[in-house]
Amino acid sequence: MSLALRDVRKSFREPGGGLLPILDIRTFDLLAGEQVALLGPSGGGKTTLLNVIAGITLPDDGSVTVDGTDIVRLPEAARDRFRALKIGFVFQTFNLLAAFTALENVLLGMSFSGRRADRKRAQELLGQVGLGHRLHHRPTMLSVGEQQRVAVARALANSPTLLLADEPTANVDPANQSTILNLIRTACREHQVSLLMVTHSLDAAGQFARVDRLTEFNQPGGAG
Repeated sequence: MSLALRDVRKSFREPGGGLLPILDIRTFDLLAGEQVALLGPSGGGKTTLLNVIAGITLPDDGSVTVDGTDIVRLPEAARDRFRALKIGFVFQTFNLLAAFTALENVLLGMSFSGRRADRKRAQELLGQVGLGHRLHHRPTMLSVGEQQRVAVARALANSPTLLLADEPTANVDPANQSTILNLIRTACREHQVSLLMVTHSLDAAGQFARVDRLTEFNQPGGAG
């Protein structure tokens, strides 16, 4: 099992002092090597869920088990290290560092794990996503689609068990959306990485064999 959620709840404090329930998930599983699209409306808790899975945000209750480790039980420093080693993240806004080249952005991603950066692997990953000729270009010199390709290479840099993708085609023009999704899915298959993508796009979700709707198993404010 690559990912298992059990009784995960998360609420946020509203300005007036009340609690706003965001997540209430009894069970969710992702098998090793499986690729799942999670469909939900904007503001429905998709990004919060990914942040909880990645250990960026802790749930109020429940367990989040990634590759056999319940990350909720880890202290913050250990959780950060585990995330760097085991979880890749493709953000909607890419989060590339503008002052660094494509190659340097991938190498920096490697450095977060505490391991020695592997320049050869970084170059190979960028080549696999079609950017072998753009190694030394900064993000401002790349198209939006190329920037997303760098983000995919960076997410795979540390050979993660699980890759999380947050609306990865939201900022890509329609002509390149299918290309980016195919790139992410193919890279995950080739590197034997489980993939969980959240999206509000029916077209994007439709490319996956398994499509789950967040509203089907997330019942915030319900009886639990």
